[in-house]
Order: sequence, then structure tokens, then C-alpha cells
Amino acid sequence: MTLQVTNTLTGEREEFEPVDDDEVTLYLCGLTTSDPAHVGHARTWTHTDVVHRWLEYLGYDVRHVENFTDVNEKIVARVGEVGDDEESVARHYTESFVDDMRALNLKRADVYPRVSEHIDEIIAMVETLVEAGYAYESDGSVYFDVTADDDYGKLSNQDVEASEVQGDEAELAEKRHPADFALWKAGGVDPTDIAQHRHDEAAPAEEAAERAQTWESPWGEGRPGWHIECSAMSTTHLGDTFDIHVAGSDLVFPHNENEIAQSECATGERFSKYWLHTGMVQVEDEKMSSSLRNFTTARGAIEEFGVDVLRTFFVSTVYSADPTFSEETLAEAEERWEQLERGYERAVEAADSVDAYATAADPALREAVESARVDFEAAMNDDLNTREAMAALLELASAVNAHVDERDRYDFPGLKRAIDAFEALGGDVFGLSLGTAEGGEVRVAEDLAELVLDLREREREAGNYERADELRDRLDEVGVAVEDGDDGPTYRFE
Repeated sequence: MTLQVTNTLTGEREEFEPVDDDEVTLYLCGLTTSDPAHVGHARTWTHTDVVHRWLEYLGYDVRHVENFTDVNEKIVARVGEVGDDEESVARHYTESFVDDMRALNLKRADVYPRVSEHIDEIIAMVETLVEAGYAYESDGSVYFDVTADDDYGKLSNQDVEASEVQGDEAELAEKRHPADFALWKAGGVDPTDIAQHRHDEAAPAEEAAERAQTWESPWGEGRPGWHIECSAMSTTHLGDTFDIHVAGSDLVFPHNENEIAQSECATGERFSKYWLHTGMVQVEDEKMSSSLRNFTTARGAIEEFGVDVLRTFFVSTVYSADPTFSEETLAEAEERWEQLERGYERAVEAADSVDAYATAADPALREAVESARVDFEAAMNDDLNTREAMAALLELASAVNAHVDERDRYDFPGLKRAIDAFEALGGDVFGLSLGTAEGGEVRVAEDLAELVLDLREREREAGNYERADELRDRLDEVGVAVEDGDDGPTYRFE
């Protein structure tokens, strides 16, 4: 069975056929660098990571691009809280995102473009759209004319006349049609746009607005619109047409819709062949969101549950579902992970024991290994169904347990095949720490860091501050950065 995916653009299940037979190009709409990454973001990252890993399992080379949006009024709203200007705030959260990505055992993308380093490409694309009659200048801003694009609305199935109004009252006064959207915004950031996003600890909106970035353009000084940024970055690094565009389902309209319109009108080529949209993590029947302040940070979840439990939670539902993040669902994920880990460890222990024999054959075990591979591959090729693929691995764990529990002479070839399946499917594809020295080493390093931090806390409580400082310095020397906060110390590996 070949890979089939549900394409949001067509609403159909389609056989996957990349532009290039040997290489797949993959783009993920990355995060705005204005808040810590939360579990919802981590889920989209992880499912994209599994897509990447599965494509490599199928034999493709993968060119993976994921952006950082480091120009946005939400970033300016954090000025004075975590940085002195928009650029420093963006750097702070970009560093945080990269740390979280590494902690989640994500494969690195080929490039992580930032908006601020692609201003020239953004301006060039806007100029192309103006020259072609798809965009117009108004009071120093530039807007895309949705009525000029006959295909506008094809992703979200929105009719132009019924499309949602885009922009505030000031923008509406400048636009020809209420659904037209900004490609370039004149001037800087309006303090009123900051006020709705700022925290109490941040600088006043008027002060923060003065520290926002602007650039010169053919239409005067200004800033890029949100949607044009992804179009410029993706086509710069993947070409006018690429294979897969991943994004959260909350971005279908207007962001992804506008991406398609401006990209295809600028290049005359199809933008992305396949659109995959991940569902939204739910917390008590509401979407987990930075704006709602109902989120658990990715870092906090990693520290509380561990990478393997968190990744197990993510892949236990299909990418398009809206999973609930709760104590109950995390407990279920922990149970699945422990079952899988124990099955793998028992296979390793049995295969490495003196009771494993070359001539001891267990047809049931060998059949279970083959069935696990077949079922896992069939599930992943069926619209990347990680839920059913995980079920196949758990069946394999049960088969290993039955073999070890019921036999005195172990089937070494059968166990070896089981170990290989665990490592290839659970390790290489799902990114779990099965058979990876790195995974084990990370857990040991985390345990040791936490042990030293506990000792440091005891020294501080006893008033031995000099000794506590020495322990912190020793951690820093071996690459463990410690930060003291109101809720206690946290650490990260550098």
C-alpha cells in the first residue's frame, strides 16, 4: 500500500505523489516568537516530525523548512518583559523554541528561516503582485485584491463576498474590498494593537511601539503583513511548488488561504500539492491557547511527564484529531509507554540471556513481529494513522511478554526481529527512546542534573549559600544552565 493523505485543499484522500520522485519538500508554519511554546505547539511539531521520519522510512530524502515569525505586534507587546526591543524579545523566545525542539527529540529541519532576514524577498513578492494587478498601494500600505483572484477561497471554501472582514477600521478605510488583506503595512506598530496582547510586566504600549522594527520599501517605511511572510520564506527555500504544507487547523483561514492566493498569483504555479492540518489540543473543552492563558508549556510538560510519555500522548491520536490534555489522558499515555518500553526491554534481556537459542523457534512470536510491521506500515500509509500504528507496537509488546513468560528456551532470531521492529518503528519513526543511546543518556543526564539541583536546594535551605553557588557553577561548567524563579529552579542543557 502506498502512502495516502487527506488533502485539506481537495477534501479527498489522495495517493501521495511528490513533485520529485526522490525528494519530498515539507513546510511547517512555525511559531510567532512572543510566548513560550505550549503543548499544542509541541503536538504539531511532533506530528510533523513523524511525517518527516515516515517519509524517510519510505526511502525519500526530505527537505524540511520551518519558520520563526520574529516580526509581529504580539512580540512588541512583550518589550520590557523579556527584552528591550522587538528583536531581543524574538531572540529570547527563538532560543526557547530551539531548546524545546531539541528536548522533544525532533529531527532538525534543513533551515529555520526568520521573517526579519527575508524582508528583501517579501518586498520583491509584493512588488510582483502589484505589477501583475493582484495588489494595490493605499496610503503607504499594500493590499491583496481578493476579487482579482478567481480561485480565492479554494482551501477554506469561502466565497469572496461572504469572506470574513480582515483588518481593523483604519485598514478597512484604505481597502477596496473588506476581505482584502495587508501585504505591507505603512509605518510602525499601532499602540492599540499592542495593548490587547501585553502583560502587566511589559512596557507601556506607546513605549513598546517605539521599539518595533520597520524597513524601507518602495511604498515607504513599514512592516510586512503576516501572510506574505510564509509565502516568501517557503518559496525561497523550497521553490514555487513544494509537496507538503503542515499547519494547525486554526490557520486554514485566513492565513493559509491567503498564502495560497498571493503565492500562486505571484508565481503562476501551484503552491503546495498537499495540505495537512493538525487538530487543536483541548483543555476542559477549550482550545489550548497562549491568548486564553490555559496552556501548559512544552518545557513544563517535558519536565513533568518526560519526552517519551509526551510523544506517546501525541501519537496516540491521529494528527487531525483534537485530543484532550488531562491527567487521565496523560496517565493513559504513560501506561502505553511503560508497556511498550517493558516489552522492548524484555526482548533485549531475553535475547541477551543464556536461555536464547539459535534453534528455538516460536512461530507465534515471529508471526507477531511480521504482523506488527505490516499493520504499522498499513496504518502509517493510511493517512499517517499513528493511533493504529501505536496499537500495532503494543500488540508486539504483548507477544514478546507472552513468549518470555511461557518459554524456558527463547527464540533468539524471533527476539532479534522484535528488537529491530521496536527500534525501527517505535524509535526511528515515532522518535521514542527505544534502542537509542541518546535517549538513555538524556534521561541519565536529566536525573543527575535534578539530583544536583536537589542537593543545591538543601544547601540553600541550610544557609550554605556559598556551597549552593559552587554547585550551580559546576552545573554551568558541564553545560547545564540553571535559572532561579518564583516557582523554584529550572535548568536546560546548552
